[in-house]
Amino acid sequence: MKYKVIFLMAVVLFSYGCSPTVKVAAPDKPITINLNVKIQHEILVKVDKELDDVLSEDSGLF
Repeated sequence: MKYKVIFLMAVVLFSYGCSPTVKVAAPDKPITINLNVKIQHEILVKVDKELDDVLSEDSGLF
């Protein structure tokens, strides 16, 4: 009986030593996010206006 208690205590101590530890801490350096984004767009307002004039009801095309 005495050996069973000692064995059980040893198993508990060894299993406690193997448990993982988790540490939550703030980083030393600030977090930087580098976004290399290239935005390219074209606005074709002049062409749209010319097409509106050509396709309008007053042009007599239709």
